[in-house]
Amino acid sequence: MVDSAAIKTLGLTKGFVRNRRVVDKINLSVNKGELFCLVGANGAGKSTLIKLLCNLILPTSGEIFINGYDMLRNSNKACASIGLVTGDERSFYWRLTGRENMEFFAALYNLSTVAARKKINGLFEMLHIEEPDKRFQEYPSGVKQRLSIARSLLDDPDILFIDELTKNLDPLSARDLRRFIKETLVGRQGKTIFFSTHQLYEVEELADRIAFMVDGRIIAVGTLDELKALTGTQDVTIDGIYSYFINKRD
Repeated sequence: MVDSAAIKTLGLTKGFVRNRRVVDKINLSVNKGELFCLVGANGAGKSTLIKLLCNLILPTSGEIFINGYDMLRNSNKACASIGLVTGDERSFYWRLTGRENMEFFAALYNLSTVAARKKINGLFEMLHIEEPDKRFQEYPSGVKQRLSIARSLLDDPDILFIDELTKNLDPLSARDLRRFIKETLVGRQGKTIFFSTHQLYEVEELADRIAFMVDGRIIAVGTLDELKALTGTQDVTIDGIYSYFINKRD
């Protein structure tokens, strides 16, 4: 065990594509119970960083610690703490119902039939999934995304990585999911959330702390007030803060 951080990286680096590192010497520390937002344009390296943190791909160099466990040396214990939520609907079985999908994934977590039924019913109630016996392909995007969250909560992980979850949602569905993440997952359940987005307004609504990522590098980290202070004015908008650090980097 290294420290009390939920997520910690040291010099984390991943490969080269077109003469640049996809993830370049990332040093981050995310506190337990924190809602941490990673912000960057498409192609900045956000999804690759999350895949590294979830042990879906291996780093070229550097270290990753999850709940104090070294991901490379003790991946079983590190991975037991995490869940992953993405906007990728292809990871579900479209001809199965919402309930059948959840039962399949519960079996992968070795939940008994009775325990799985109780857990799934509780998650459907918490996430307001009202037609669990429809085929997955028939659900609107908002329900598909809530099912993605439900699946990630089957084994009740301490840490959730959420990658571009709201990018294909209508404004009201996206708002409801952000509210659920902030009020229920963090506020009531005390989970650590690592949330990636390219939507700056989401960051302003959600984040305890923010990291800006550009071309594989983290160029600034802090609370909204801390980042405002670094620009020299408290009147600056989140868009202005992002532009400030992009221009400063250039």
